[in-house]
Amino acid sequence: MTPLFVFGTLRHPPLLRAVAGTRTIPAELALLADHAVTHAVSPVGEVQEFPLCLPEPGAEAEGLLLRPDPVARARLDAYERVFGYELGSVTVATAGGTVEAQIYRPEPGEWRAGGPWSLSDWARDWGEVTTATAAEVMALIPQTEPRRIRARYRMLEARVTSRNRARAQAAPATLRRAAAPDDIPVARLRAPYTGFFGVEEADLRFRRFDGGLSRPVTRAAFVMADAVSVLPYDPARDLVLLVEQYRYGVHSRGDPNPWSLETIAGRIDSGETPEEAARRETREEAELTLRALLPVAAFYPSPAAVSEFVHAYVGITPLSPGNRHVGGLDSEAEDIRTHAIPFDRLLELIETGEVAAGPLLVCALWLSGQRERLRSEYR
Repeated sequence: MTPLFVFGTLRHPPLLRAVAGTRTIPAELALLADHAVTHAVSPVGEVQEFPLCLPEPGAEAEGLLLRPDPVARARLDAYERVFGYELGSVTVATAGGTVEAQIYRPEPGEWRAGGPWSLSDWARDWGEVTTATAAEVMALIPQTEPRRIRARYRMLEARVTSRNRARAQAAPATLRRAAAPDDIPVARLRAPYTGFFGVEEADLRFRRFDGGLSRPVTRAAFVMADAVSVLPYDPARDLVLLVEQYRYGVHSRGDPNPWSLETIAGRIDSGETPEEAARRETREEAELTLRALLPVAAFYPSPAAVSEFVHAYVGITPLSPGNRHVGGLDSEAEDIRTHAIPFDRLLELIETGEVAAGPLLVCALWLSGQRERLRSEYR
């Protein structure tokens, strides 16, 4: 089998092991003459974390020459195919001389070259999350078309980031029981559906309050990325800004009016902090820049069945009475209308049931207790 020259993220040993499914692949250093490794840049100018290897006279692209067995090679080819990469031929230089090899290349014109790409910088910032996401990708490959996995990749990555964020956060236990490593033995874990949401199903036992383990049970959950919720507030005018949009979840329940009044909200992308996501979503949905971002709460909206974890904020910003703005991202088919209304009007909408979105109720409750302080501080 023709050896494989890898120049980018597959040079990261943990990622290579996760994709190839083996800890040992014969490898040696190799150089590809008259080529350079650069960041990939999208047609609209977005710099990507992954690299390209493109012709550049006089340059040398450093990489590894791999000789995987047929099973590992098939896994590597399948992984790269998810991202639209196919094989091409190159001649590389090794310590033993020149070698004919194959290289993964994207479809022509899909990406353009950016600045120089660094494996060490990528490994520091993206290595852990990409390796964990690769495990999710490899689990999907046998039963899912590559283009469908590619369309879901950012959501898979965001879910992995959410899982890492959860593991790193504090887990106080002053009233509830403290969890121990052997409290939840899982016999089998499966993912029967992975789309915009994932569905995870497990056969498990859990520690009972009497100290024993429960009988075997099957539990399922919607697996989602962490999200942010922002209620813009103008203390000088005592105005809040609500967003209105069609919601399929409301529709699927059978609600006669599936247009929902909510806070600004959205998922936290991989590589973002919750605060960065909150400010980005506020710009995208309402074209507002926040003067201050005040943490309200962080919570599970429905802990029995949904993994989503919401970071809620009140954002301080000037608002115009009665202002309506229609916005959102065309790429996500968003059609979002904003309403700047007095805070007392928000309370009326809650009282009548016209506002029924949990994050907005949480933010309104917090603001009702902090409103006078904020009106004094932000005159």
